[in-house]
Amino acid sequence: MANPRLTPDQLDLVRALLDDVRARLADLSGGDQELLFAYRRKVYKDLMYDERSKPMVRRRLKQLKMKEQEGLCSLCNEPLPERGAVLDRTRAVDGYTPENTRLIHAACDVAHQAAKGYT
Repeated sequence: MANPRLTPDQLDLVRALLDDVRARLADLSGGDQELLFAYRRKVYKDLMYDERSKPMVRRRLKQLKMKEQEGLCSLCNEPLPERGAVLDRTRAVDGYTPENTRLIHAACDVAHQAAKGYT
């Protein structure tokens, strides 16, 4: 399933939201560029965690998947490396959960994404 796409009206709404957030961050920083930078970084990081979960959560999920899959890539069935395997979501919108993920080789991920037209 393809990731959801926003309609032109939804894009207008999110642009207005971003304008509001930017204005609020500028107000909070009081003209201090370093503080504005720190606020932006914090908002960015927390929004990424909302979508991807925190790194430790994903690391534990990778360990779980490695055990569940007996160290094999779920696409090519070859042994996975100890480092660098990709935690692949079946449906991106459903997040990083045991039910929605599998562990695959980085090269298998690239090939799978290319086959879907994402690269």
